[in-house]
Order: sequence, then C-alpha cells, then structure tokens
Amino acid sequence: MKKETICIQSGWKPKNGEPRILPIYQSTTFKYDDPEHMGSLFALEAGGYLYSRIQNPTNDLVAAKICELEGGVAAMLTSSGQAAIYYAIFNICEAGGHVILSGKIYGGTFNLIAITMKKMGIECTIVDPDASIEELHKAFRPNTKCVLAESVANPSMVVLDIEKFAKLAHDHHVPLIIDNTFPTPINCNPIEWGADIVVHSTTKYMDGHAMSIGGAIVDSGNFDFSLYPEKFPGLCTPDETYHGLIYMEKFGKAAYITKATVQLMRDIGACQAPQNAFYVNIGLETLPLRMERHCRNAQAVAEFLDGNEAVDWVNYPGLPENKYYHLAQKYMPNGTCGVISFGLKGGREAAETMMQKLKMVAVLTHVADARTCILHPASHTHRQMNDEQLNEAGVNPAMIRLSVGIEHIEDILTDLGQALI
Repeated sequence: MKKETICIQSGWKPKNGEPRILPIYQSTTFKYDDPEHMGSLFALEAGGYLYSRIQNPTNDLVAAKICELEGGVAAMLTSSGQAAIYYAIFNICEAGGHVILSGKIYGGTFNLIAITMKKMGIECTIVDPDASIEELHKAFRPNTKCVLAESVANPSMVVLDIEKFAKLAHDHHVPLIIDNTFPTPINCNPIEWGADIVVHSTTKYMDGHAMSIGGAIVDSGNFDFSLYPEKFPGLCTPDETYHGLIYMEKFGKAAYITKATVQLMRDIGACQAPQNAFYVNIGLETLPLRMERHCRNAQAVAEFLDGNEAVDWVNYPGLPENKYYHLAQKYMPNGTCGVISFGLKGGREAAETMMQKLKMVAVLTHVADARTCILHPASHTHRQMNDEQLNEAGVNPAMIRLSVGIEHIEDILTDLGQALI
C-alpha cells in the first residue's frame, strides 16, 4: 500500500462486528484462565499481554503502523521522544560504551547523551556531519556502539547525508540510528538509505495537534548484531533474567525491539499511555495531508523572509541557494518539513522585539504541530548550552526557529509581515 493508505488502513484491522476505530485498551492488566499460559508469557515462550507497562494492544497496533511507514520489521512506543532515544542507545550501549553523535542535533538530545548518559558511564564524541569521511573515521573507538544523527536537524536544519553516515557506521560494525522526527516517514525513509534504527518524537508531526507526548523506535532488522557478539553482548549472550535466553538466537530480526521491550521497558517503564497512542493514531491518519501543507506553507514563508529587508539570513533546505538543497532533493524530494530558522539584521534584540509584536503566531516551546509557532532556541530549547556548544549545534545566538503551521498562508504572512516592520 502507498503511505497515504497505510496511514489510514494499517495497524488496527477490525473483524466482523468489531469497532471500526482503534479501541483504547485502558487496562493495566490482562486476564488468563490458565496459569500455565501466563507462565509461558513471562518466560517469553508465547505471545500475548501481561501488563501495560511492557506491552499494550493499542500501543502495539500504532507501533505497527509506524513500523510499516518506515519499512521496518519491529517497532515500539515510548513515553516521549527522549525516552525513545535513550532506549535506542541503552539497548546496545551500556556503561563503558561510546557513541558517535552528530553535532547538529536537538539540544535536549545533546544534553541527554553528552551530559546525563555520561554520568551512567557512556561517553560520546561530537562530530561535524559535514566533515569528510576520513575525518569522521577518526572519531571511532574500539568501544563505539552506535552512531546517532537527525535526518533534518532541529533547529539548524542541517540535512544529513544518510548514505555517507550509514557506510561510516557499517565500516566500524555499528548501527546507524536516525531521528526522523522532522521529515517523518512521509517525506523521508532513512532505512532505504542504509539506516538501521529510526526514532521519532511522536509528539510532533505524527500527533500533529500538540495533544500527546510520545516516542517511537523502529528497527530495520538489517543490522546483524550476532556477527559482533563481543560488541553487543546484551543481544548475543544469555539474559539470566529470562533463564539464559539469547535474544538474537530466539528472536532473530525482532531481537532488538524484543530486548528493548521485555528488558528496558520492563525495568525502566517509560511506556506510552494507551490514550496518547490513540491520539497519535488519529494524527497519523492525516499525516500525509498535513505534511504536504506544512511544506508548501514553509516554502512560501521561506521565500517571503528571504526577500524581507529586516531579515539577515534564512535557513530552509527548500531554497535553491541553501547549502543542503541538493541533499534535501536526494533524500526528501517531496519536501523536508515545516520548520525554518532565520536571523534578523538587528540580532538577538530585534528577534525579541519581533516576537513580541506577533498576533496570531504563538511564542511557545513546541514545534511541528498544526499551529504556527516561534521561539528563540538560545533562550529556550538550547538554554542549557554554552556558546561553544551552541556553535557546535549550529545554533546562532540570534537564530529564530519558526514552525509553520497549516493555517491559510496569507494569514501567516500577514502576521509575520507586520511583526517585521
């Protein structure tokens, strides 16, 4: 099926007499008549549901839809995008491990990996995604477990050369993890270009209405962890909490998501609420329509800003003169997303004045939903970074991040125009 049809028809497939709409399985537990059956579930010898912290039917059906959109073999939902990134890494990288991290990445992700996970004994090396392949090779260590980057960076709008990073990771026998939140699987499928694991903040375009926080992890099933058992012991050696079960031997291509579910979700519990998964599913049904409108509106806004005398620079991959235009055309020919970054000639002070004058466009800490919103990353989402870290992340102190919504384009341009005077 085409993506537009998958968004509507995949996941929940009602049988005769069942509800047409995905039910919300709002239950913590599930009843079984046979205690032996329940015992086999705890031993991972049979499929089924025990406790919603680990798995829930509503969540699994929504995860299946996202999995099909990304072209993966297995997927899971988490309580947030940050939880998805943490699980995706920690599932294969424990204390003593090392991560290669793109320097052009969301500030919260940077803080999670470079600061918080460092306290857990996991180190990372920050790399410039535009560096040469020769330079990038130098960042790897014997204990490197994965490479993580964003397909379109938030908020620097750097478009990643996914094929280059996939080859780089595979040359060092580690998987490439891509955060595909901004383009969504409607505009970009990293797995098709060699990525192994894809993560999302479903809070953004997938939900689309700023109603529910959530995350998702999709595994391609293409990276064979069993080829490197000394590098990935968690997947290739016995798990004593399941009587010596070896995930790669028992579950094959589903091993990565199975381990993340029955081990990490079991122990840490950052699960998505079924009600939130229900909201995400509603958002997914209109995702192709909204992404088309987001991208069309953002292109018009980027061209408008580019021609405005008060604007110093505009960063949007849809502009032909943009540094990443050709990469965007390669990986996302139908558009990237609705997010634009730009700076005013008056710098930081002018940015603050401009945002105060806006009438319809809201100043808030969100991005990628139906309503146009704006913020100043250096003061908001990236406030925890110092100037050096801001520069590494591609965040100019004067940068404004504008998330273009799906309102009528004339109303968006009118509000921006009056605020720029």
